[in-house]
Amino acid sequence: MTITQQEFDQFCQFLERACGILLAKHKQYLVESRLSKILIEGRYDSLGQLVVTLERPGNSHLKEQVINAMTTNETLWFRDIHPYEILKDRLLPELAEKQASQRLKVWSAACSTGQEPYSISMIIDEFKEQNPAAFRLGEEIIATDISTRVLEQARLAEYEMLALGRGLSQDRLKKFFEPGKHEAWCLLPKIKKRVAFRELNLLGAYAGIGSCDIVFCRNVLIYFSSERKREILMKIHKTLKPGGYLLLGASESIGELNNLFEMVHCRPGIIYRAK
Repeated sequence: MTITQQEFDQFCQFLERACGILLAKHKQYLVESRLSKILIEGRYDSLGQLVVTLERPGNSHLKEQVINAMTTNETLWFRDIHPYEILKDRLLPELAEKQASQRLKVWSAACSTGQEPYSISMIIDEFKEQNPAAFRLGEEIIATDISTRVLEQARLAEYEMLALGRGLSQDRLKKFFEPGKHEAWCLLPKIKKRVAFRELNLLGAYAGIGSCDIVFCRNVLIYFSSERKREILMKIHKTLKPGGYLLLGASESIGELNNLFEMVHCRPGIIYRAK
């Protein structure tokens, strides 16, 4: 199916309004490939007809299908490694000492199929092995994503070897997983139970997130406009306790929000402390 420039522009406008994602002008091929199944199954004559249907009230299921198809779910275990080293060597020791009588709370925003929050849970487990008295009231990881499809996968906590090979060491595979059915590996309950998954659009309200010690919002802001990024960062700041930490992707920054965050150089890596 051929997509006209006008149809592509209309779809881009819909997608940004719906979930904030900005599609580059050369991404027309991506729309064609990812929406072809929806267009065929729904018997839409054109992308324009699909957009008109999406704009009508009462089409939440179709909207969910389209967002699931268009959201990028590139992820791996312990991505970029240094944020996890900072978590284990700097943030957890600091928080364990500062709030010994409080529950640790971490938010993994745009968690995709679960590799990030489960990696965080593994780091917490390793830290507690060396520091048994830390976080006596427990730890909670809230993991959110706009895609219901990836959240379903994440909750299962079952991964094929191809997915496990992307960033997970053999030592951690043996330590934190057990063989499952159909050549899949299952995450151990002690790692899985710390994580609660929820559907959340970063452009919407952050109800239920609560007050966090640490927020991982990595490699997702790159898909938003400058204005949207600013809105999201301001809302994330409200979820952080004073002195709480924000970890962004390597190519992301807080922009001009120096009034809300203080840059902390970790060498390697930069994190942000909420003022």
